[in-house]
Amino acid sequence: MKQSDSKNTTLAILSVGLLTFIGILNETSMNVTYPILVKQFGAPLSTIQWITTGYLLTVTIIMGTTAYLLRQIPARWLHLGAGVAFILGSCLAALSNNFSLLLIGRIIQGIATGFSTPIMFQLIFTQVPKEKLGLMTGVAGMIISLAPALGPTYGGIVLSFASWRMIFWLLLPLALISILGGQLYVRNRPMGNQTSFSYAALLLLGISLFFVVYAMSVIGSQGLSVAFLINLLIGLVFFAAFVYVNDHGKSQLLNLTIFKKLTIVLAALTYFILQFANIGLSVTIPTYAEYVLSASSLIAGLCLLPGSFVGAIISPWAGKLADKYGFKQPISIGGILFFLGNLGFALLQPVLTPALIILCHVAFRAGLNLAFANSISNASTLVDKKTVSDVNSAFNMIQQFAGSLGVSIATALISLNQKYGQGRLATRSYQGGKLDFCLFALLGLIAICLIWHNFHLQARSTNE
Repeated sequence: MKQSDSKNTTLAILSVGLLTFIGILNETSMNVTYPILVKQFGAPLSTIQWITTGYLLTVTIIMGTTAYLLRQIPARWLHLGAGVAFILGSCLAALSNNFSLLLIGRIIQGIATGFSTPIMFQLIFTQVPKEKLGLMTGVAGMIISLAPALGPTYGGIVLSFASWRMIFWLLLPLALISILGGQLYVRNRPMGNQTSFSYAALLLLGISLFFVVYAMSVIGSQGLSVAFLINLLIGLVFFAAFVYVNDHGKSQLLNLTIFKKLTIVLAALTYFILQFANIGLSVTIPTYAEYVLSASSLIAGLCLLPGSFVGAIISPWAGKLADKYGFKQPISIGGILFFLGNLGFALLQPVLTPALIILCHVAFRAGLNLAFANSISNASTLVDKKTVSDVNSAFNMIQQFAGSLGVSIATALISLNQKYGQGRLATRSYQGGKLDFCLFALLGLIAICLIWHNFHLQARSTNE
C-alpha cells in the first residue's frame, strides 16, 4: 500500500471512529442522570433506562442492514447520513420537554451509531494490510469499549456544572468534524448485491429483539411474571420466524451460515458476554454509587475513569500482541482478568468504596480490552474473505444487543429490589447491586471456558 493511500485510510478510519466514539459515549453518558430524570419526569427507573436500552436496540436493528448497504452504497454517503442523524437526534433530545421526545431523540441518535460502527470495521477489514490488522482493530476496540466506560464520567462532569441537556450540545462540534473528515477521506468501491434487500427479515428481527429486551425490562417492575414469559415467548417466536425467512427468502438480511462453524459461535458468545458486562457495569456502578454510597453524579462517573484510561492504553497494545504472537495469548489473559475484576465486585461488595470500585474496574477493563477487539478480529480470520462483512455485521449486532440486554437486566435487578425489597432505599439498592455483581462474575467464568474451548478447537483444526 502506498504511503499516501495508507495515510488516507487511517484518516478515514479515524473520521468514522470519531462519530462512533461520540455515539457510544453518548449512549452511556445519560446513565448518571437516571436519578435526576426519575424525579423530573416522574417515571420509575425501569422506564427511564429505556433512553439507553432503546438507543442500543436501535443500533442493533440498524446494524442488521449494514452487511447489505455496505455492498450497495459508498461508505462515504452512509457516514454522511449517520452524522446528520446524530446531529438531529441530539438537538431533539436536548430540546425535549417530556420523556417521549427524549426517547425519540435517542432513537434517532442510535441510527447514527448503527451505521458508523460497521463502517469503521469494514474500512479496517477491507483496506488495512493483514500485518496491521491487529493494531487497527485494537484502535477500533479501544473506541467502542472505552467510550461506554467514559460516558458516565463525561455525563457526571457535565452535570456538575450544567443541565443534562448540555451532554448533547457539547458533542455537536465533534460530529461536524467527523462529517467533514468522512467526506474528505472515506473512499470505497461497493461490490453490489445480487439480490434485493430483505425487508421482511429486518422487520421480524426488529420485533423479536424488542420483545426480548422488553421482557427483561418487565422484570424491573413485575419480576418473573406472566407478562415476562409472554413477551419473551413472543420475542423467541419472531426470532424463529426471522431465521426461517432469512434462510428461505429470495434474499438474506444476514448470512447465518457463518454460525455453522463452532469456533465462530464460541467467539460470538464470548464477544456477547464481554459487551454485556461492559455496558451493564457502566449502568450498575454509577447507579450503585449514587443510591448506595450516596456519591454525587460526578464521583459516580469518575469511578469509571481510571479503568477507562487503562483500557485505552491496553487496547492498541493488545492488537500488537495479537499481530506478534497470535490471538490466543491476549484473549486468554484478558478473559482471566475480566473474570477477576467481576469477582472482585462480588466478593468486596460489603466493604465496597469508590476506591475499591476503581481497583476492580481497572482489572475488569484491562481484561476486557485485551480480549474484546481481538475476539472479532480472530473471528474474521476464520471465514472466507467474501463473508468477512457478514462477520462484521453480525458481531456488531451481537455486541449492541448484548449492551441493550446488559442495561435492561442490570437496571431491572436494582429496580426490582428498590420496589419490593426491605429497608431503606440504599439497602434495597445494595441487594440489587449484589445480584448484578454476582451475575457478571458468573458470566466472567463462562467466558474463560468459552475462550479455552474455542482455541482448543482452532488448534485441533490447524493440526488436522
